[in-house]
Amino acid sequence: MRVCALILAALAASTLHWSAPSTAAPIAVSPSAEVRLPHISVVSMGKGDPVVLIPGLASPRAVWDGIAPQLARTHRVLLVQVNGFGGDGPGGNAQGGILPGAVADLTSYLAKEKIERPAVIGHSMGGLLGMMIARDHPDAVGKLMIIDTLPFFGVVMSPGATVEGMRPIAEQLRSMVANGPAATQAPPNMSLTDAGNAKVLEWLRASDKAVAGQAMFEDLLTDFRPDVPSLAGRPVTVVYAVPSAELTRGLYADAYAKLPGVTLIPIDKSAHFVMLDQPEAFSAAVRTFLGD
Repeated sequence: MRVCALILAALAASTLHWSAPSTAAPIAVSPSAEVRLPHISVVSMGKGDPVVLIPGLASPRAVWDGIAPQLARTHRVLLVQVNGFGGDGPGGNAQGGILPGAVADLTSYLAKEKIERPAVIGHSMGGLLGMMIARDHPDAVGKLMIIDTLPFFGVVMSPGATVEGMRPIAEQLRSMVANGPAATQAPPNMSLTDAGNAKVLEWLRASDKAVAGQAMFEDLLTDFRPDVPSLAGRPVTVVYAVPSAELTRGLYADAYAKLPGVTLIPIDKSAHFVMLDQPEAFSAAVRTFLGD
């Protein structure tokens, strides 16, 4: 889950274009030129009803390589990448305000392109960004899929966790990520396969450490719990990884209990990167979500 991934990624960093396997023929879909904004960049591919794909902490748009070309056969797919991740320069993210900056850039881009009420799919920190967009710009999100994201990190440590209680931990982890040596191995619980972990490590190494540390800091201190009900009024699906324990199911059920009509989809035998560990189950969940 995103919450565990954040801490484990920080610990790895302080000591420190995968494609889903498929037997189908390759799908040739040419992406557009990259549009660079202060906090994000966007690449578009395909035509049809729009789908926005937002990756998570220290992840590039390549995390969607297993599904984006498939979706682009019937959808306009908008692939977002946070500046400073995936080898990109930090841009405006060097000054902080990464999460609100990404929300502002993406909503401005959608408005400029006259893209109305797209489906938004976000993984990990990208799921949090999707929730923030739906709350702050309700008309910018037609339906929302949240992948392995809880509304607040602190609940993993304590059901009564607060932002101020998390602040010292967030500050420490930000420093560890920004100032630590390069990662030598992928953090635990990222993927259940060697290939998946190798790709996660590649993405970690390519990311700007200061931006990754600041993004983690902002993520850890964002408490979306009071705003979960604001997501109502559109279809919302929450996909989450279940490595083995039933505890995970209860955690997500409780986290989104105040959102009427939410669809919860557990993906068994998967770590945080469900699109790497269970590509077929993930693809099926996305197709159901989109109504394809």
